[in-house]
Order: sequence, then C-alpha cells, then structure tokens
Amino acid sequence: MYAIVDIAGQQFKVEKEAKLYVHRLQEEEGAQVDFEKVLLVDNDGKVKVGKPLVKDAVVKARVLLHLKGDKVRIFKKKRRKGYQKLTGHRQNLTQIQIEDIVA
Repeated sequence: MYAIVDIAGQQFKVEKEAKLYVHRLQEEEGAQVDFEKVLLVDNDGKVKVGKPLVKDAVVKARVLLHLKGDKVRIFKKKRRKGYQKLTGHRQNLTQIQIEDIVA
C-alpha cells in the first residue's frame, strides 16, 4: 500500500514505515502529524485517485528530528570582468517516519 501525499508544497510517494526528509515542519520532535492532502492511494491494485484530494484519506507520521541539509554552493562569474561571487545555502529539513495510511 502506498499513497501520493502533498507535504509542505511537495508531493511524495509514501509507504508504511518509510522515512523521508521534507521541508521544515512546525511540530516538535516526537510529535504525531496528520497529512490530509492525499492525492492518490493504491491498496494492492485498487487505486483511488482524488479530484483533487481523496476523501477521508489521512497519512499519519511522526517527526523524528530537525536538521540541516547538505551545503549547496552557488558560484557566479563573468569572464574578463573580474566578477566572482560564491554563496552557500543549507536547507532546513525535518525527518519523518510514516506510521499509517488510512484510506
């Protein structure tokens, strides 16, 4: 059984007991989170597709920890002009574990 769910503006394919990284959530570590924006549910070949959401479908997850992602370096250069600029970014992430998919 799997589901396609919208979490913090991004769509993820989730299964029970799966761990994944999403954009930072407001909940504390160890808190239970319910995601109600379920777009599709597949239960052993029986597919429910939402228009746009599947009615009464909920994905339950637990927040494991908050962390920062890997550093992404942005380098800009214009040749023959002496212009160089190096910046970096680290995205704030939350690791969650899917506990149940209720359809």
